[in-house]
Amino acid sequence: MQARIETLITEAELQSKVRELGETIAKDYEGKDLFVIAVLRGAIFFACDLVRHIDLPLVLDFVQISSYGEGTTSSGRAKITRELDLSIEDKDVLVVEDIADTRHTLSNLMSFLDTKKPRSVKLCALLNKESRKEVEVPLDYVGFEIENLFVVGYGLDYAQHYRNLPFVGVIRDDHGEILQ
Repeated sequence: MQARIETLITEAELQSKVRELGETIAKDYEGKDLFVIAVLRGAIFFACDLVRHIDLPLVLDFVQISSYGEGTTSSGRAKITRELDLSIEDKDVLVVEDIADTRHTLSNLMSFLDTKKPRSVKLCALLNKESRKEVEVPLDYVGFEIENLFVVGYGLDYAQHYRNLPFVGVIRDDHGEILQ
């Protein structure tokens, strides 16, 4: 397949929204220490840019959870493949995720984090596909609402490719069809 990437959200739009989210989060957590958990691998670019706009003392840790494998749709089965290095007991936690799709993965992650006894947990997703939601997991901060499209760039991948694009885009195949 010869692919063509079409821009859905520009680099400038991403950076503007990330700055806005960071400033909002900083206000919401004013006077508190914040523990940020970035969900690897997809949220790494978003999380790194976001924490630079959160003017608070914070700790950054990572968890890896997989539900896509090599495909373009969530398998519905999430597996934690990398646990936290640090304790979140009695901490105010912000989970930073790249995309909220069916929310099965987020539900599994929230259950896992709950066993670690945090004081509070809020979720921040760069992208939300509300039409795909199958499980009720509230999102506290959302960058962009998008249609049910398979997207790449800014950390999001297709078979581990395209993460390094500075924008979010869709893939068109050699027939001009958008990859779903």
